Amino acid sequence: MQVEQLSIPGILLLTPPRFADERGFFSETYNSRSMAEAGIDAVFVQDNHSLSRQRGVVRGLHCQLAPHAQGKLVRCTRGAIWDVAVDARQDSPSFGRWVAAELNAENGSQLWIPPGFLHGFCTLTENAEVQYKCTALWNRDCERSVLWNAPELDIPWPVAPGEAILSDKDAEAPGFSAVRNWF
Repeated sequence: MQVEQLSIPGILLLTPPRFADERGFFSETYNSRSMAEAGIDAVFVQDNHSLSRQRGVVRGLHCQLAPHAQGKLVRCTRGAIWDVAVDARQDSPSFGRWVAAELNAENGSQLWIPPGFLHGFCTLTENAEVQYKCTALWNRDCERSVLWNAPELDIPWPVAPGEAILSDKDAEAPGFSAVRNWF
């Protein structure tokens, strides 16, 4: 597995090898030993799968607080997304910084986002399917959101604010200043 440390420590871009022939390909997308060798010591307890039918759908920025803080291993299995992680750990030297990577069905890459980060993505194609493993179960009381295009973050999303397709919850989320001792 190819492992790339992104600019914020702990965020990894993982690309498992693909073995292709005339029928298609095979790829081992998760192996606990390979993950441990990459520095990911996580137990996954929930798998999520989303379909976004239109280009320009933005989901996020979301996280969960302790005791249900989630690490996520995210991949795009159909279409393409621009995946974003924002450091929400108040005492971190990279607090408020973000990283992004294009995940798509062709590159097979996955983004490891440890607990303490906000997560969101924007679909770059129609019919984008995203699957991700979580280290904690979803818990409504611990769920938090930050506005996807919060000015404090200055994230250059690949969609204009007036063209982003959002849920009501995401459109009404507070700015990044709401993050106060979440982690």
